[in-house]
Amino acid sequence: MNDTFDGLPFPRTDLALSAMRFARDIEDRAIFNHSMRTYLYARLLGQQEDLRPGHDHDDELLLLGCALHGAGLSDQGNGDQGFDLDGADLAAGFLTGHGLAPQKAEIVWDAIALHLYPGVAGRKRPEIALVSAGAGFDLNPSGPYARPTGYADRVHAVLPCLHATAVLRDTIVAQALDSPHKAPPFTLPGELLRRQAKATWPTWEQPMAQDPCWHDYDGYQPMPATAAPGTP
Repeated sequence: MNDTFDGLPFPRTDLALSAMRFARDIEDRAIFNHSMRTYLYARLLGQQEDLRPGHDHDDELLLLGCALHGAGLSDQGNGDQGFDLDGADLAAGFLTGHGLAPQKAEIVWDAIALHLYPGVAGRKRPEIALVSAGAGFDLNPSGPYARPTGYADRVHAVLPCLHATAVLRDTIVAQALDSPHKAPPFTLPGELLRRQAKATWPTWEQPMAQDPCWHDYDGYQPMPATAAPGTP
C-alpha cells in the first residue's frame, strides 16, 4: 500500500497505518477506497463545523472508525449480525489487539455500529458523528456542505470510486441472500434485499397476530381517520 496517498491528510500513527493496511487486505478495493474517502470527507465536514483535528476530536480515532467502517462487508468480517455490528466487533478486536485502550476502542465500535443511523450518530461525540456524515457524503454529497474547488478530483485521482455504490449494494445483498437475518425488514440491508429479491415485507399486523397469547386486534375498533390540516 502506498502509505503516502500522494499527500492527502491521513494520520500516520503506527496504529492508523496498521488499520489502513488491515482494511485494504480484507476489503474489496472499492469498499476500501470508499472507507478512506470517508475519512477525508469526515474531516472536511468537521472543519466546516469548526471542529479542529487534535483539538475538538481525536483524529486518530476518526481515521480508525472511517477506515474500518466497512470491515463487516469483508469475508473475514462477515458474521452472524448485520454488517455494521459485525464490522464494529471485528474492528474493536483488531484495535485492542494492537494496544488501543478499551475505552477508545469503544468509541470506534460506536462509530462503526451507528454509521447507518445518522440521526443517532449525529447526537454523539464528533468521532462518531463524523464517520456517519463522511460515509454518507462520499456516496451522496448533499446538504449545506461544500467541497473546495478541485478537492473531489484530487481525492478521486488517488482513491478512485471503482463503482463503490454498486459494489456496496451487491456485497450487502450477497450477505443477506446467504443469511437473511442479516437484513431484517425496514433496515437499509433489508430494503436492498427486498428490491433485489422483489420481496414483500409483512404488514405491521401480521407478525403481531401470530402470538396466540395476546389476540391484540380481536374486537379492536380503529380510530377514525383525522382530516389533514387545512382540510374543510
